Order: sequence, then C-alpha cells, then structure tokens
Amino acid sequence: MRMLRLVAAVAAALPLASAWSPAATAAEPTKLKTKNVILVMTDGVRWQEIFRGADPRLISKEPGGVRDVEGTRKLYGQETAEARREALFPFLTNVVAKQGQLYGDEGEESRVTNGKNFSYPGYSEMVVGFGDDRIDSNDKFNNPNVNVFEWLNNQDAYRGKVACFGTWDVIPYILNRERSGLKIVTCWDRPQGENLTPQEILLGDVIENTHRIWPDNSYDSFSFYTALENMKREKSRVVYIALGEPDVHAHGGRYDEYLRSANIFDQYMKRLWDTVQSMPEYKDQTTLILTTDHGRGGFPEEWKHHGENIKGAERIWIGILGPDTPAKGDAPLPQANQNQIPATLAAFLGEDYNAFQPKAGAVIERALPRAD
Repeated sequence: MRMLRLVAAVAAALPLASAWSPAATAAEPTKLKTKNVILVMTDGVRWQEIFRGADPRLISKEPGGVRDVEGTRKLYGQETAEARREALFPFLTNVVAKQGQLYGDEGEESRVTNGKNFSYPGYSEMVVGFGDDRIDSNDKFNNPNVNVFEWLNNQDAYRGKVACFGTWDVIPYILNRERSGLKIVTCWDRPQGENLTPQEILLGDVIENTHRIWPDNSYDSFSFYTALENMKREKSRVVYIALGEPDVHAHGGRYDEYLRSANIFDQYMKRLWDTVQSMPEYKDQTTLILTTDHGRGGFPEEWKHHGENIKGAERIWIGILGPDTPAKGDAPLPQANQNQIPATLAAFLGEDYNAFQPKAGAVIERALPRAD
C-alpha cells in the first residue's frame, strides 16, 4: 500500500516537477550542497512593498496613520519604486533577488491556497503543505496535521536537530508540540537548552523583565536573537523562525511602524545570513527560505486587513537563497505557492516530503538544480 501511495504521489507531481526529483538527487548526491535549511516568515508583509517599496500614498497622516510624515518619507519615500524598494529591503533586493530567487511579483504571483487568508491557516499551510478546512480560526487548538519539521525530526538524521522559534503564542499548537515533540520556543519564553551561553542567559532576563504590550505576541527582536544564539550553540540542521510585528502594526493602522518593522526584518535576515556564512557548520551549505503567511488588501484602507473577503490578501511572496539555488537571471519565475514550501524545504535536504504527504504542493523545481 505504501508503494502504491508513493507511485501515485510521484505520478501526480510529474507534470509540475519533471526537471527535478528526489530520486534523481539521491542518485547524484553531489548535486546538492545544502545540509541545513532555515525557514523564516514575517507575518503579513505585502508583496507590494517587497517588490515596489513603500506606497507613497500611505506615507501620510490619513490613511497611513503616519506620525512623522517627513521623516518617514526621507527613510522610505524615494522618487522611484526601485529606490524605495532598496531603501526598505536592501538585503532582499540586492542579495536574495539577485543571488537567489524572489517569487511573487506582478505576473509571477504567489498565493496561499487555503482560502482563509489569515494567520493560523497560513502558518499551517506553510509547514504542512495544504489547506485544511478544519483550520478556520486563530484559536489555540492542536493542528491535526503532521508538519514537515515533525516529519524530519522523526528521522534519525534530523532527530534533535530541528528547532522552532516564534513570537506568537499559538505556534506551539500549530506545530502540535504535544504530539511532535519538537523544540519550540515562542512568545515570552526564555531561551532553552543545556549549557546556555551568557548571551542567552542575559537575553532570558531581558525577556522576563520587559513590559509586555501584547500578551500573546513578543517582540521580533526577542524571538530572532533567541533563535540566532541557539543556532550558534546547538547548530541545528533545520530551523524555523516566525516573526510577527509588521502584522500587528498594520492592523493598528500605523504604516510608519509597519514599514519600520519590515525594514528591521530585512536587517535581521542580513544578520542571519552573515552569521550563517561565518560558521563552518553552515557556510556554503545552508539554504534560506523567506516568506509570509498571508497578504493584505490595498489602498486606501484594506492594507490594514486580510481575510477571505479582502481582495489581494491571498497574494504572498517567497524568497530562496542558498548554494543550490541558481540566480533568477532575466527569465521570469513561475508561480510558487505557499503549499509548495514544505516539499521544497525537504527537497533541499534530499528528502521526499510528497511521498509522505501526497496532498502537499509539489517542489518548487526552479529553486533547485536540474537533474542531468
């Protein structure tokens, strides 16, 4: 029966992934240099800003809610879309988009497939590989579906080498900590593990003694640096980091704070990539996947919102950078959707997630080297 399911899964994926397959990679293991994968998502960052930079119409008192209009314009309101994009996302623009691949621009749309266009369904699709109609709220309930991190962690090669971090207190339920047994450090948790470094101990003290504006969401800085310091110490092979501040500020109608938190995300990704390239366990053998859980609406008011009734909230973006991903070049990129992330993440490790979960989206074949 398992063989029949495997054959069916491979047959279903062939039209979309004929140029690459885990079998081909297994037969030629030197093809893939990636030994580690890091998936980072930032909640609710729109594709419009990723590819066009700040919207000048929203750098305003109304409808952008911007307090210091002139100051924000100096930072992010350059004359051209190209200059605004580079000012807001210098790392994504100059490194990910040029040395790797950045999916989701106009004509190369990337989408969620769950139809809900809000957080829990998006977080789940991103790590499970398909939408599930049972997941229709942001309530704290254990995800019935096995995710790619749990699946990897159950294999000898990755057991104990998978670590998950995030700002939102629902993430342990999305990843089903009770069943999965994954290492999950979220929200206001202190850093965890044996032989914590002085930096981690200090970070834990700061987290514990900081005023909490959002009880269910910590600050991105805490989750990011907790993950970064943990990587330095434990050197996990698979890491998940889920950040959330841009979505909070967008819902609050503060376009200036949304832009600032999005720019800080870009700074974090540069810091992460520089750290990866400075460590022999990661250097030139780590792939970075960046994305978001959902999109948002447009000008003038719906940029604050998302959901199944908000036009455009299904649009997302996906960035991939690593030793196996060819630079985009001049050719347009194909559509790459949220449900394809788990299989693609596993494929960089030479693993076939679709054989385990045939309902998951196919590998983003353009992101991997072609099998000769």
